[in-house]
Parts: sequence; C-alpha cells; structure tokens
Amino acid sequence: MNQGSADALRLNDITKRFGELTANDAVSFSVGKGEVVALLGENGAGKTTLMNILFGQYTPDGGSVEVFGQTLPPGNSRAALDAGVGMVHQHFTLADNMTVQENITLGVRSLFSLGLDRAAARARIVDLSERFHLAVSPDARVGSLTVGERQRVEILKALYRDVRILILDEPTAVLTPQEADDLFATLKQAIANGLSVIFISHKLHEVMAIADRVVVLRHGKVVGGVRTAETDTHALAAMMMGAQAEPPEIAPGTPGRALFELREVSTPNVGNAPGLKSVDLTLMAGQICGLAGVSGNGQAALADLVGGMRAPEQGEIVLNDKPLHSWSPRNAVRSGIARIPEDRHKTGTIADFDLTENAILERYKGVPFSRHGWLDWRKSRAFADEIITKFDVRCPGADTRIRLLSGGNMQKLILGRVLEAGPQIILANQPVRGLDIGAVNYVHSQLLDARDRGAAVLLISEDLDEIMALSDVIHVIADGRLSPAFDRGEKTPAELGIWMAGQGFETQVQHAT
Repeated sequence: MNQGSADALRLNDITKRFGELTANDAVSFSVGKGEVVALLGENGAGKTTLMNILFGQYTPDGGSVEVFGQTLPPGNSRAALDAGVGMVHQHFTLADNMTVQENITLGVRSLFSLGLDRAAARARIVDLSERFHLAVSPDARVGSLTVGERQRVEILKALYRDVRILILDEPTAVLTPQEADDLFATLKQAIANGLSVIFISHKLHEVMAIADRVVVLRHGKVVGGVRTAETDTHALAAMMMGAQAEPPEIAPGTPGRALFELREVSTPNVGNAPGLKSVDLTLMAGQICGLAGVSGNGQAALADLVGGMRAPEQGEIVLNDKPLHSWSPRNAVRSGIARIPEDRHKTGTIADFDLTENAILERYKGVPFSRHGWLDWRKSRAFADEIITKFDVRCPGADTRIRLLSGGNMQKLILGRVLEAGPQIILANQPVRGLDIGAVNYVHSQLLDARDRGAAVLLISEDLDEIMALSDVIHVIADGRLSPAFDRGEKTPAELGIWMAGQGFETQVQHAT
C-alpha cells in the first residue's frame, strides 16, 4: 500500500471495457483535500462508469484507486464506504417499499449489531434536511415520493454517513435553482472543513460556481483539465465536444387550433403528491406550453393525465373538439399523444429489453412494425438503427440491453422514439434532464421543429431557464393549482417564482373577490 499521499483521491490509469466498447481508457486524475473537481464530458464519455469504479460497484480491467494514500480493493463498495467515499447516484438506489429514514440508515449498522437508535437517527435526518434545505419527511414511503424528493433522499443518504469524499452525479438535475443554490452554500461550508467533492453536471454555470478545477473526458479518455478561474462556460463546452455548442434560434410560434383541453379537471392525491385542483389547460397546435413549478406540486398528476395513465375525478378532457369518455395509455397513443416520461427507468424503458425492443415499445402493434400479429424485426431493427444514428445514441449496437447505457443515452433513444413518430401532441416531461449541452441544444431544436410542423408541445421542466427560453406560453403549477397562461416574456423569473411559491394564487383570489 502507498503511504503519505497529499491527495484525498487518486485514480491511476483506470481502464474499463464492456465487450468491444472501451468506457474508460487509462484515465488518471487526482482530487485534493477540500477541493472540488468537476468531471465533464458528453453523454457516454465514461463519467458515471468511472465513478462506479471509484465507488466499488464496477471492477476495472486495469488501474487502481487510492483514497488518502490507501489503495482500495477493486469492486468493493464496502471498502469505499469505510474509506469515507459517498456517492449520490444519477439513477436512484432506493427501496420503494421502505421509508425515507429506513433508506438513509440502511447499511449503517451490521445486521448483527444491537440496532440503531431510531429517535436519534430521525433527529439527525431532520437536522440535515433543514440545514441543507432538502425538505422530505423521514416517515414517507419512498415509493410515494416524486423524482425531486427522491433525489433529496439520495443526497441526505450520503451526508448522513459523514463522508470525506463525496461524488455528486447530476445532483441538481431535479432541484430548483433556489434549492441548488442552498445546497451549494451548505456544501461550501463542508468543503471549507475538508470535504473533497467530485462534481458531475451538464450545467456549466453550476460547474463555474462550485468547482475549483475541471477534468474533461471525451470517448473515455482525459482530453484536458483547467482551473475554473482560468476558463469560461464556452471554452468548457468546446473542450467537451471538440467544437462550439450553438443553441437553436428561437422564434415565436404560430398557434393554431386547440388540440387538447382540460376543463375544470380534478384528480385525487396520490400519497404525498397532490392531485389537480379544477385545472383548465389548452394545448394549441404550433405552440410550446411550458409548465413551471417546484418538484412535487402536481406535475406528475398532470403528466399522467395527459399520457392516459389516469382519468379525471371531475371535469373533462377534450381532444380535437370532442369530449373523451374513456381514457387510457393505449387511447392516448392511438390519439397521437407521445410521451417523454419523467423517469426513464421506471416508465420510459424496460431494462432487460434491447434498444430495438425499447424503440418500438409503444408502437409494436401497428404498421410498420407489425402485420397480422407478427412483428417485423427487420423494420424494427432499421428503426432503432436510424434513431441511434440520428440522435447519436452511444452504444455497441441495437441489440444492446438498454440498462447498459448511460442515462443520457437512454434519454436520447426515448426522444428518438417519440419524435420520429411525428406525433400530434408531445408530452415532454423533463426532456433534457441529464443530457450534455450538445444534446440539450439538439433536443430543443427538435421540439421547436415539431412545434413548427404543427404539433402541440407540453414542456414540463423544473429548469426555469429552459421554460422561459422555449415556451410560447407559460403556466405555473403549485399544490395542484394551475396559474393563468402567461405569454413569453410577460413575467420575470422573480414573478414566476412568486407563483411557484403559491403566493400568486392568493393574490388572484383576492382580485377575484
């Protein structure tokens, strides 16, 4: 074993292969005590694979990991945890049937120990939740939480263990800008006390705000490194992609007729998640309708309603001027509604299906993929290959199990599956979560193209900048209530924030009375 290293962490020539794909190619870099190093790269560059090796979840084909001068045994998560390494995963590792407290404390004590002081553990979780502004009830079942709330649990799980090296893999993907700022403020206190952080994010402004230094991967190799004080977001994007990333030009849409309407629709609460409360919403052809709000305020209920996953308790759905009396996922697909779901793992893909099977998942019963009950695998494979090429899905091939892809590449396949079908109505729920800047620009351009072809797009995002940039009209949702429609540029971020906090609704009621 090596002794006396001044670094908190050192990766030495890490190499990892999956069949013919080399995910990491002799990657080396270090992180100092109390230092924040951002790890950047396009989707499929090898970032998450590298962190899974560091955390002991993957065994490298070559190279070694040193933590505070000690070489970690490869493929041993327990050894990594004992050495003080914590990881907030991009894809949640939580047990749905257990409470928040049980998930956070799971594995802290041996099964053969005398047990955990539950009252003390609960008090500590509440304290961490308040200090880090990560609001979540310790007693809530994880299965009833929104995606944003689950992300908070993942962060609390790492903080609870008093880690000395913290890996943050897209930690703010489901946090509001205010929540992200609060998290960074508290992390900076911990960093000042010696916490070392590896920060993975596609939000380059966050990288500039929190990181001391940047290491960039491209196609599994380190292609450069720089101190944040000596660079800017444009230079970082160019280093990641090998070229400048140009966002699409956004012109106003030309709205046509109403394609989809909700008229005074209400739905029941589901666990801690609020249902809709007498919501009126109109999706117009040739228009992007943005939905802003803090995670867990009714976005899931609205998305499930539009996608056919649930029906109204009160009110009615109107599609192409005709009230609907029966509503289901199959009816939604047949009606030309395409879904980009919020959770690509639970509701967007089937992990053990390959890319071809996932590409035709919602259309396998119809032409061109099926005739007289028989699947046409040649046309299905050709469709998957087309998506892989057009949407730059980094993978060994269409017969790859989708669970082996990075989150960003899964998302690209879902986007291709949706957009290549030429849908009439697009439900885009967090469509660029976890994507690199080049992929974000591409997805935004595709949504704008779909709008300009006459599709109605419902864009649900917790990134207020994304909502304000793309949307022709904006609604805010808070506790299941929907604001009036605001035209692009009508409201400032601060004014929308007032509605997101629920205060605009009280003002609206006062004016009405």
